[in-house]
Formats: sequence, structure tokens, C-alpha cells
Amino acid sequence: MTTTDEVRTEPPPGARRERPRRRAAATVVNTLVGLVLVAGAVAVQSREMSQAEMDAPLTYVGAKDEAVDAGRFAVRVKKVSTARTVKSRDKIVETEQVFLVIEAEATVPKDPVHLAPPTLLAADGKKFVATDKVDESQTLVNPWIQPGWWASGRFVFEVPPAALPGAQAVFQLPTGGFYVEPLPPEAQVDLGIDAATAKKLSSAPADVVDLDEKK
Repeated sequence: MTTTDEVRTEPPPGARRERPRRRAAATVVNTLVGLVLVAGAVAVQSREMSQAEMDAPLTYVGAKDEAVDAGRFAVRVKKVSTARTVKSRDKIVETEQVFLVIEAEATVPKDPVHLAPPTLLAADGKKFVATDKVDESQTLVNPWIQPGWWASGRFVFEVPPAALPGAQAVFQLPTGGFYVEPLPPEAQVDLGIDAATAKKLSSAPADVVDLDEKK
């Protein structure tokens, strides 16, 4: 019996090897698709971070008796005091805590604005809104803040004495509507209440603060 040897035919010189080339092309395409997907994910994440940053306020800091310029408005805290009761619209209102009264003034460089009710930021991070026991028309929220003039008024907070040391008042412009202002400005003012001042304010508040009285 004669055994026939298997003969392998080699491609002539210069002939194309189609299969390896297609495999290499597929690898390149898959790599490019992966890079595009990664780039897309990074872009989405970047947009989300940017949006969060845009929603955050642009904070300008200062201290009591200083004019804190927040760009669209400036504010100055002139005095802080405490009271057991507050007279508002011929009505006496009381609290089981303490009324913190902030006397402030504000101005604007160009466009008239209203101020929003401020927030009191305690040293431990807790936040307190202005009391609703006082009519806003008797606070600095009410008047239009006009360019070239300092409008003055008061804000009243109802807080525990423990919130007084290191407290800061945060002033902003009103928000709402369909348009959300990017990087809204805010003025954060240190009220200058150290431990000794806080003890005095909480232990010896005025009997009454009369908001009906013209300043």
C-alpha cells in the first residue's frame, strides 16, 4: 500500500491573509467603542458635578459691622440683641426659648431687590429660619433695596440659647419661578457672639422688643 503524503499549499508571495486582518480590524473597532462608552460616562458624570456646583450658592463672608458685598447686594449687621417677648402689630408674642433680634441694613449697586428671610447658622451646623410669629412686613424683607441707599430693618429668630455662640446669619435673595439663577449669591455674616456674649444675651434678654417702634 502506498501512503500519500499530505501536501499543504502555501500562498504565493504577496497574497493577502484576509482572516487575520479582519480579526485585527474587529479588535480596533471594539477598542474604539469601549473608549467612546468610557468617555460618555465621564462626560455624564462631569455634567452632573457641574450642575451640582452651579446650584450651590456663591458665599461671601464677613463679620458684624462690616459691609459684606455679595455682588448683587451688600448687607451689614449693626446690632444683635435678645428678648423674652416681641411686640408686633400691637400684639405681644412670647417664646419658650429666646428671641434673637438682628438689626441690619442693605443696599444694591444697580437693580432693586428684596431680601429673602435670612437663615441663622449655628456653630454645630444646625439652621434656624426667621420666626413666623413676626409679620414679615415689619422686617427687612419688606422694603425694596434701592441703589445708592441703605435700607434698614430687623430680623427675629426664635432659638435655644445653645445656638447663640458662634452663630452666623446667612442672607440671600428670594428664589422661585421657572428660572433658577446659577451660583446665587449669599452673604454669611459672623454675628460676633462668643461664649461670654452668648451667656449675657441668654441670661439677660430685654423684656420686650417693640417692632412697631420706628428706628
